[in-house]
Amino acid sequence: MKSTLASRRVLVTGAAGFIGSRLCTRLQELGAEVHGVSRRSREGGGAFWWKADLAEYPAAHHVMEEVRPDLVFHLAGEVNGARDVSMIRPTIRNNLLPTVNLLTSASELGGPRVILAGSATEPDPDQIPTSPYAASKAASSIYARTFHARYGLPVTNLRLSMVYGPGQQDYGKLVPYVTRTLLRGEVPRLTSGANEFDWVYVDDVVEAFTWAASDADCMGETLDIGSGELVSVRSVVERIVRLADRTVQPQFGVVPDRSGEVSLLADVRRTREVLGWQARTSLDEGLATTVEWYRERHARDA
Repeated sequence: MKSTLASRRVLVTGAAGFIGSRLCTRLQELGAEVHGVSRRSREGGGAFWWKADLAEYPAAHHVMEEVRPDLVFHLAGEVNGARDVSMIRPTIRNNLLPTVNLLTSASELGGPRVILAGSATEPDPDQIPTSPYAASKAASSIYARTFHARYGLPVTNLRLSMVYGPGQQDYGKLVPYVTRTLLRGEVPRLTSGANEFDWVYVDDVVEAFTWAASDADCMGETLDIGSGELVSVRSVVERIVRLADRTVQPQFGVVPDRSGEVSLLADVRRTREVLGWQARTSLDEGLATTVEWYRERHARDA
């Protein structure tokens, strides 16, 4: 797809994060003027940085007024799949409120394109969310559709599957945790490994964001971004072990499986029909690149 992002003014929330940082790099390569939002003061990386708590409407609107973006990529949020009730308030504050604030401000400023980072955990209307995180993302999706239908805001929601790849430094996530633990010569302690997920490589996800921003046909749509294949946690771990060339055997079953976990397969057919996008990186290829990134980092830090 031909990019239409050259010389466009772009605002990226969560710009310092795993996906956001790679998106910013790609947007700069495509010639966009990139503005990043973070809760902490930042500089460098070729982006213009803004410090703001997007859960506060005045702060969110101030950034939007100052930047006047042509495009907004909203990736910031509280990514935590814990089921306990203590996660309700943080996910409302850090997921739902920033999304509503940005959608409101975008509408008041004349409607820049907005691309949301949704989640595969968002349930269908007749289903119950599996976690406070899933509920907050589902509510964000409902508001996105409302702003598009009622206020004409050009918004697209991309429901991301299990994203992995180089640069992911949240060591509570499976791929970085297992890889880093193996490279240290330690034994990963894991669940049964039976749960299956749709794994998608980070650079493929970044491509989906840039394509969505350049395609008018996907406005008002909610689209799945995944590989269209379910692979078990155990299989992913075993592949990482082979790639890391370690004789250490992970301990499966020593950590309880998360209750209520469901297998969520991305509807890649519809995404391909609407957006023309599909994942291009195989799991084996993506994991090989990812493990090598961690290996180089481990060697530097040793």
